[in-house]
Amino acid sequence: QEKSSRLTAALFGEDCEINHDQLYELLKYAALGKCHNATQPSWCRIYHQSHLAGVVVIVLQETSQLHFYKFYLQFKHLRKVFRHRFTLTTSANFLASLYGEGANLKPQNTAQGLTSTSSECVPKSSKLQCDPILRKYGEKKRGLTSYTLTLEEQKKNDYPIKGSPGCKGYIYTECDQQRTDSSPLFGLDCEMCLTAKGNEVTRVSLVDAQGQCLLNELVKPESTVVNYRTRFSGITKKMLLPVKTRLPDIQTRLKKMLPHDAVLVGHSLNADLQALEMIHPSVIDTSLLFARNEGRRFKLKFLAKAVLGKEIQCEQKLGHDPAEDARAALELAQFFIEQGPAKVAELNLEMLLMTEKLAEVSQNKAALQPRRCRVQKQLNEPPHLSKPCFLDCLQTTGQKPLLLGRQELDSSGLCQSNLSTSNKQILQRALEDVPLSTFSIIQFSLGPEYVASHLLAGLCEKVRSKLTDMLTIYAGPFEESFCLKSVKKEFGRCGPIQSLTVVTETYQPYVCIQYEVLEAAQLAVESLNGAEVAGSCIKVQRPVTAAMLDCDVLIKELELDVENEGVIYVAGLKKSLTEADLQEEFSQLKDLETLFLPKGLQSGKHRNCCFLKFQKSQSAVDALEVINGWTVKGSKLRSRNALASGHLWRWIWQMNHSNEKQGGNILCEKMEEVSDSEQDLRKKVKKLDHHIKKLYRSLQDNTLCVVLFPGVNSMHGSQSGLGLMGIKDDGGRSAC
Repeated sequence: QEKSSRLTAALFGEDCEINHDQLYELLKYAALGKCHNATQPSWCRIYHQSHLAGVVVIVLQETSQLHFYKFYLQFKHLRKVFRHRFTLTTSANFLASLYGEGANLKPQNTAQGLTSTSSECVPKSSKLQCDPILRKYGEKKRGLTSYTLTLEEQKKNDYPIKGSPGCKGYIYTECDQQRTDSSPLFGLDCEMCLTAKGNEVTRVSLVDAQGQCLLNELVKPESTVVNYRTRFSGITKKMLLPVKTRLPDIQTRLKKMLPHDAVLVGHSLNADLQALEMIHPSVIDTSLLFARNEGRRFKLKFLAKAVLGKEIQCEQKLGHDPAEDARAALELAQFFIEQGPAKVAELNLEMLLMTEKLAEVSQNKAALQPRRCRVQKQLNEPPHLSKPCFLDCLQTTGQKPLLLGRQELDSSGLCQSNLSTSNKQILQRALEDVPLSTFSIIQFSLGPEYVASHLLAGLCEKVRSKLTDMLTIYAGPFEESFCLKSVKKEFGRCGPIQSLTVVTETYQPYVCIQYEVLEAAQLAVESLNGAEVAGSCIKVQRPVTAAMLDCDVLIKELELDVENEGVIYVAGLKKSLTEADLQEEFSQLKDLETLFLPKGLQSGKHRNCCFLKFQKSQSAVDALEVINGWTVKGSKLRSRNALASGHLWRWIWQMNHSNEKQGGNILCEKMEEVSDSEQDLRKKVKKLDHHIKKLYRSLQDNTLCVVLFPGVNSMHGSQSGLGLMGIKDDGGRSAC
């Protein structure tokens, strides 16, 4: 039976902002697969990539996340088909960032060494034959057992050995089963701090052969910490204060998780095993696998960039991410095993390292030189280590990429403008040509008349105003001497409150409450309207404005949105509860997949609410019945179906907290023009959604389809983009 491709992505809560490098990562793997040196993306996973019928990227030019939610009801097809959505960071040149830094369809031997699939690109000179990798392993491909360290190699490189005097009290994994070339690989990495005892583990990560994180846990050291090494470990004193997990707990868990024929992979893995005080008989050490002369070793950061094309251990982050490092080491080992020593030697890593160092030196010198001296220096600088373009790779493998829209590919592969093309013409061409191509980019446009900066500013202001109204409720009337504290406490049980003010313009006082999340406002309307609060029977309602007349319809559609399927909102949590506490409390709920605890984007403090995602929709329905009225640590919970559980909650928060002020007079003058054009724009969006529906239905089953609102940069600021993706199944809906 033909296997279906499947897509999974952890795009829930905070893990839903994707940049163009990560998007590139997905498209490259989907188009090329492992056999052409591409690797699984770090933020999502494609199963059975080889069964994909093709990749289709639909780009809605000059649009952003703002457009999708302003015309949410009009994008009927998009919101009902695509379960996976993500916020897309804006880019100055979207197509360039998508294709890489040079789409000149000639095979290039770039820093990552991944664009060329022909062994003829790097001739096997006598110098290459002397490569330490070829001297150590030969040229032929071998199975993974050929690359595990021998007992002598382990002793030489300070690995903990069973029966060794220095390993007294160490825990043996008891993984004694004979290894074969199909034995499972597991990536392992630890972060350590310096204590009175020496190096002690503070964080442990374990990933499986598919890159799934099986373990990522903080560990409290036994001895007094002398140096947290925060710059490298990312660990702080505050992080370890609530941690109760100790080293024996981790040892027990690892021992249970590893099958008897497991092979551990890591970079200088001896240090990790020593800190874990564990002994494992079968390991692959990537610092030794990618051999160098004179016993030197490549850094993991360099290998990840040069071999995998991935940036890890970025300076912007505080400390290393052990899960990221474990996954990088694992993928490096997989690359080496699958490609073989000869292909790895062709990457010429020593030369790449030298080029990178020279580039850094030149960059540092240039920064210190007067501006007029830099032009002359540029002539002597080494070439820039650019990201490979997968369009080049497609050409070398005989696949012809298709680009339709305002820009098309000419015979040389360069983009040509075709401004007269209408969306209808683009659709007709796409219906004819997409089946003939394995990788297609289709560009639709709303038209230049709808992307003027003042119109964008007007739309932004309208969306912000409507969101504010949807987050706001009015409650009352109350007695003159009512207790405001009681009101705040009762309404606070529905979710985090942004502001609360007393309305005194009325005969009796009312309260205006603005929440931080949509679910909280809706829960207040549903559960407190007609209730007795602070001694008064009150009415709870949203503001009545022209823009809010379709509020009930919008709420209903958000509830039915495929992204919110199987997700519920829970409020009334005490802020003292940690994520671990909640995991324990909700562990009895059937089919619970993920718990997301929102945090303030500025304060970093978590709110008194959370989202629960279930594997099955019915399990979410059952959980609602159980949770409503449930008491956790003395706090009574309230819950309802989610409205904005994915990327949307963050965008709402940013829109609602935006301090960006438009020029008042200018905006007022232009709002009428916005209103006049909005009706036409609404019709155009509806037609565009119909075009996408028609194109999507024409795609073969097992086609990966990605729809992009690339984001907009204007004089009024930038608007982030939005991505929707899925693999079409035989029911016409995107498979997950």
